Amino acid sequence: MSSLFASITLRNTTIRNRIWLAPMCQYSVEARDGIPTDWHLVHLGARAQGGFGLVMTEATAVVPEGRISPQDTGIWNDEQVAAWARITAFIRSQGATPAIQLAHAGRKASTRRGFPGEANGVAPTEEGGWTPVGPSDTAFPGLLQPEELSTDEIRALVEAFATAAARSVEAGFEVLEIHAAHGYLLHEFLSPLSNHRTDDHGGSFQNRSRLLVEVVDAVRARVVDQVPVIVRISATDWVDDRPAWTVDQSVELAHVLREHGVDLVDVSSGGNVTVPIPVGPGYQVPFAARIRAEAGVVTGSVGMITEPEQAQEVIDGGQADVVLLGRAALRDPSWPQRAAHELGVADEVSGRLYPPQYVRAAWH
Repeated sequence: MSSLFASITLRNTTIRNRIWLAPMCQYSVEARDGIPTDWHLVHLGARAQGGFGLVMTEATAVVPEGRISPQDTGIWNDEQVAAWARITAFIRSQGATPAIQLAHAGRKASTRRGFPGEANGVAPTEEGGWTPVGPSDTAFPGLLQPEELSTDEIRALVEAFATAAARSVEAGFEVLEIHAAHGYLLHEFLSPLSNHRTDDHGGSFQNRSRLLVEVVDAVRARVVDQVPVIVRISATDWVDDRPAWTVDQSVELAHVLREHGVDLVDVSSGGNVTVPIPVGPGYQVPFAARIRAEAGVVTGSVGMITEPEQAQEVIDGGQADVVLLGRAALRDPSWPQRAAHELGVADEVSGRLYPPQYVRAAWH
């Protein structure tokens, strides 16, 4: 059996393989009410049919102002729970594990979605926009200046993440991911590039990581102990000429997260400032490998992992425990089925990868 197709168990949840669908924004809630639609059912359901082990939603806001764009999904009310329940039921029916990414966009909120032929930049009020918030009042380049969160507002956001986690379990999600990457709110608190506070949530590493730890603790306290909680981080800001978030701090953070009940660290990078990033095949894998080795945590790796042999090497080399596919999965919803064929294990795993309606089209 290929290790890429071996199951993995986090707490009491067993996921059928180590090929996971990365969270990818769809910007497709045309009603701007955060309620997922048929688009989300088909988009996520197709990847469940295609053999992915875990199928994760896009960044799903825990409060309305936590959306990146007015067209983002949410998990802050009962209508959203009911709509997500339909989707999680279908994902589960196809043998995949439904997961949700709980998010708050922070200072990068209230932007236009920027589809082809549409305007980019800030979403004005008449298009459903709002004033964003952040750890400090420093704007992300080209976006609105955020309002600095007060201590009471921070406490309310911790509660919002916890409530969203409980709603997610009610909606049928079996794995919860807390989004602390890509320059969104929790990453903004971690990085001294965006966090200029002088209170208990700013300054030292312990203070800058305090909000993320508070969110993790609140989520873990609210949901049953058996539900896996994972955290996505940006391993580095890719900035060397001034104080920033670094891989060394990510290793230290991973130690802390493990102690607070986090089951897997999903390792990405960048997004908090506009800097050149040396993008290439597997360019973020070394970050996951180092965090896995030095912090002793289960990790997931992302970043231009596109070919089956490449993904297999990540797992076999002990660089990560799972791989998360983004753009490759958009191009090919059935990537795992093709991978099984190319790796020569199709006969061994076909019964766990193909819906019966599609078996006659299986790779041979």
